[in-house]
Amino acid sequence: MENRIGSIVAFIPVRGGSKSIPLKNIRLINGRPLVYWTLDAAAGCREVDKVVVSTDSDEIRKVVEKYDSDKIIIIDRSEEVSTDIASTESVMLEFAGKYDFENIILVQATSPLLTEGDISGGIEKFRQEGIDSVLSVVRQKRFIWSESSDKAYAANYDPLKRPRRQEFEGFLVENGAFYITSRKRLLDTRCRISGNIGLYEMPEETYFEIDEPSDWIIAEGLLKNSRKDKPGLKDKVQKIKCLLTDSDGVLTDGGMYYSENGDELKKFNTKDGMGFKLIKEKGFITGIITGENVEIVRRRAQKMKLDLVYLGVHDKMKAIDEICTKLNLKYDEIAYIGDDINDLEVIKNVGFGCTVSDAMQCVKEAADYVARLNGGQGAVREVVELILNVRSSGYGL
Repeated sequence: MENRIGSIVAFIPVRGGSKSIPLKNIRLINGRPLVYWTLDAAAGCREVDKVVVSTDSDEIRKVVEKYDSDKIIIIDRSEEVSTDIASTESVMLEFAGKYDFENIILVQATSPLLTEGDISGGIEKFRQEGIDSVLSVVRQKRFIWSESSDKAYAANYDPLKRPRRQEFEGFLVENGAFYITSRKRLLDTRCRISGNIGLYEMPEETYFEIDEPSDWIIAEGLLKNSRKDKPGLKDKVQKIKCLLTDSDGVLTDGGMYYSENGDELKKFNTKDGMGFKLIKEKGFITGIITGENVEIVRRRAQKMKLDLVYLGVHDKMKAIDEICTKLNLKYDEIAYIGDDINDLEVIKNVGFGCTVSDAMQCVKEAADYVARLNGGQGAVREVVELILNVRSSGYGL
């Protein structure tokens, strides 16, 4: 087939005939066309070779053409797959029948909270051995009931042992943000997912898809509080040469664990270790600055091969000044991730101050970027992906 367009393709179908919200895919939300938010995520993802926008609308085409990325290809969508009853699969199949590629990521334009990190995470899951397809989900902690004849029963919990929310695992629900499969499987099964299916869990607030006017109001409010709506961050991230982080509450979940012998234990996340590896490979300086002075943190830093390890630090800005002098760095060339009040001064002064989702509120208010993950759950990896995506493509914020 001549129309070879890459290995991994993000496919965004945007029809002009929405009944609930006319031309919703290009209607402004937080000052930008709705489709631009998902274009940010798809074009900003390093693993994606091309972003294909399929549309039947000249108005949508003109708006997408103004989005500045050489990754984007706009293709026509035939009348047969542009009706109210046409399935998304029919649009995908039309595209797959005309173009050659290995894998396809269906991205829904109605999910503006999707990030390039989510798509990268989905691709990472898709590449795991034994996984044929991946879809995005959110965890819902709701108590579900069903009715049978004249009887009602709880579907996912025991009413006699009602769990507390923090102890309730809940259930996973499709949020419609993205689906990943191979071109071969799509053509063979005529379905967006098949075979052994993997799940990529996104934050709970990404549950909302924009299908009705009420959804628009909710999504716009969530966008205002997300890092996607903060101006000037691209310029800040472009300057970064050094990534530093606190330990407890950032690299760990902040919990205090002890063995039977009274030894202090800590729970680290392997995703953060990979994050440091990825950013070091790009030539960034890495390190830990923490108020703790325990051997387990030193050993973790050595295993991750960090360049700088500052333990037992009470004045973190003093450590920052020492690092700047030693390595000829400026404040605006440093990114720092912290979670508590002893990190506040550093977060306010460095070029890219970051924090985790479960940080102190005052820290979250001061930070340039609040990760969507909690400490110890891969928040450092999230920040790394953000920095690398912005530096490599100019997108991602």
